[in-house]
Amino acid sequence: MNYFYDYDVLVIGGGHAGTEAALAAARMGAKTALLTTNLDTIGQMSCNPAIGGVAKGQIVREIDALGGAMGQAIDATGIQFRILNRSKGPAMHGPRAQADKRAYQIEIKRICEEQPNLSIRQETVEDLLTEGEGAAQRIVGIRVTDGTVYRAAAVVLCAGTFMCGLIHVGNSQTSGGRMGEKATHGISGALKRLGFTLDRFKTGTPMRLNGRTIDAEQTQIQLGDVDPQPFSFMNDRIDAAQLPCWITHTTPEVHALIQANLHRAPMYTGQIESTGPRYCPSIETKIVRFAEKDRHQLFLEPEGRQTSEVYVNGLSTSLPREVQDAMIRMIPGLQRAEIIRYGYAIEYDFAPPDQLTVSLETKRVTGLFFAGQVNGTTGYEEAAGQGLLAGVNAVLRIRGQEPLVLGREEAYLGVMIDDLVTRGVDEPYRMFTSRAEYRLSLRGDNADRRLTTRGIPLGLVTLARQQRLETKLTDIERAEGLLETNRSEGLSLAQLLKRTETTWENLVERLPELGGFSPEVARQVTYDAKYEGYLVRQQIDIDRQLRLAVRKIPASVDFTKVLHLRAEAREKFERVRPVDLAQAGRISGITPSDLAILTIHLEGGIR
Repeated sequence: MNYFYDYDVLVIGGGHAGTEAALAAARMGAKTALLTTNLDTIGQMSCNPAIGGVAKGQIVREIDALGGAMGQAIDATGIQFRILNRSKGPAMHGPRAQADKRAYQIEIKRICEEQPNLSIRQETVEDLLTEGEGAAQRIVGIRVTDGTVYRAAAVVLCAGTFMCGLIHVGNSQTSGGRMGEKATHGISGALKRLGFTLDRFKTGTPMRLNGRTIDAEQTQIQLGDVDPQPFSFMNDRIDAAQLPCWITHTTPEVHALIQANLHRAPMYTGQIESTGPRYCPSIETKIVRFAEKDRHQLFLEPEGRQTSEVYVNGLSTSLPREVQDAMIRMIPGLQRAEIIRYGYAIEYDFAPPDQLTVSLETKRVTGLFFAGQVNGTTGYEEAAGQGLLAGVNAVLRIRGQEPLVLGREEAYLGVMIDDLVTRGVDEPYRMFTSRAEYRLSLRGDNADRRLTTRGIPLGLVTLARQQRLETKLTDIERAEGLLETNRSEGLSLAQLLKRTETTWENLVERLPELGGFSPEVARQVTYDAKYEGYLVRQQIDIDRQLRLAVRKIPASVDFTKVLHLRAEAREKFERVRPVDLAQAGRISGITPSDLAILTIHLEGGIR
């Protein structure tokens, strides 16, 4: 007879999605178990040793605003902090930090171990257990390799690249979820048995070098910011000493070597047939796609304070080992460098995300949620954000409450999930600021103002975080009051601040009381003032979309019976099952006339 364990929520996978999902569910008071094949790799960075970046940094701030772990963990373990796009407007600013890779993983594991209501188990999941048939299927638990059953009313699947993962180096192929770790095969079989559609994506990683064998004098040093800004709203500053990174480039000789060996590259031999990330391509793809370029920039990034291992950002490859060795010898500063881990590509199963609702619950099985790369995304930050919301909504599903769904006007997390479930993916999804039509108001600096109040009633955030936000809002209101009531040059200081050439520092000289506010408050008051006109116009568009969002589409609607609707529109509406007219209008290929016909049908005008 099988042995049983009972939980409210089970989370499969201990990566960035899984840890945030498990922590969120446990913070809400649900009895939660995190199941992973190796406890020593909880929170491990499989690829680049960094958190954040343009748009990704905003996501980390949003995760932190909802009480997540990623921001606090990188603040505690970062080795270099930089704001990307600092010369551009605030909507484009992207906080990014190099991590001490091992320390980050240990910090995430510590946070999980100390979280009340959360159990961590080293298990390999082989099957998903359900009851009912067809549309009435619901999850009831999982089975692990020795037959033990974990029972729960909700399961969050965060399997990363481990579902039927296949690693490629040259013509060598090895089963694995990442180098040195076994792939899982039972979950893919279970999903297919339950009627899910699966597909394959590809990703890759560069080689790692022994830093002691790099000649840094032949490279360009890259230092962190002199005023490093933390990710977490709970931290005021970063005090740790920062380490440098270095920049070098490929050469025409490197490109010639790769061209001569393309017949040995899995991407070009037909050995890999799946699609890889467009915006993080292998070096093989770069020299083919950008044949006119004679060099590509490479970043040499230390992987930690207690190791000499260096990550070669920009040199992802699956070429044979001997080609990787020869390639390195042709790069300035790396002529004598020693490869200690070779680059590789990995193919893995994912479930196209149009099989999900906006809560990240599957349409086919009640109580089963997907988060992370299983949904066709790429990136630690995107995975963590999905995990947090899937964990929250798993608990809300058990409690019979409405899910937490963030709108596109509220958060990058809302943009990402709407993109996934409404438009699907034909390549690994990565977040960019250009995807967010309301990015002026979705800045990294105001994520707490946007989202922390959403987390308070759910039990996601601590009292200390709530009080910190209240203090910040009070300070912003007081600062804005001083700017409105004090005048100079015949104008209020608020009006002066809206002038492009006027800075906060200029106003402090005129009104010393302003010097008592934190840099964070000063930045937000300044940004709000200078972009007020744009934000007002943006709000008009937001209000228009919200009016459409109010027009709900009943779950019972049979789109195949909507008269005069194009066949393509019927098929897409049936597949996506939009919840309101706003989402319906965002489906790729849906025209205004399709939307008008659907509106009339919902109003009873077409039968």
